[in-house]
Amino acid sequence: MKTNKEEIDQIIKETLTNEEAKFYDELGEQNLLQMLGGLFQTKYSWLIIIMNIVNIIMFGLSIYFIIQFLNTDITNELIKWGAATAICWSSISMIKLFIWMQMDKNAILRELKRLELQMASLAGKSSTIK
Repeated sequence: MKTNKEEIDQIIKETLTNEEAKFYDELGEQNLLQMLGGLFQTKYSWLIIIMNIVNIIMFGLSIYFIIQFLNTDITNELIKWGAATAICWSSISMIKLFIWMQMDKNAILRELKRLELQMASLAGKSSTIK
């Protein structure tokens, strides 16, 4: 049994040209890996690459800081290595948050494009009815 969304999609595809229908199909929902790959196809892909490199460096540093934390008995050293680890993990978290927000932005833009295409399709359909 078809859902309303599938019926609406089929009606829209029938009113579109072949080229527009192909574009409409490309705007479908993406899985997580496709959304991650889409980040590297935007105009800010250079920033995403740099952030991923910084993320890897911060992770490596946090591992080093944890090892140093576990190998000392001096209280001041424990505080220093613990704080450094916390700063690394905070940086990693902020970078991850930025990347997730970019993925969400891309999903919203994709849905807006679908809406624009649907509106154009319906406008074209209503002009042929008159």
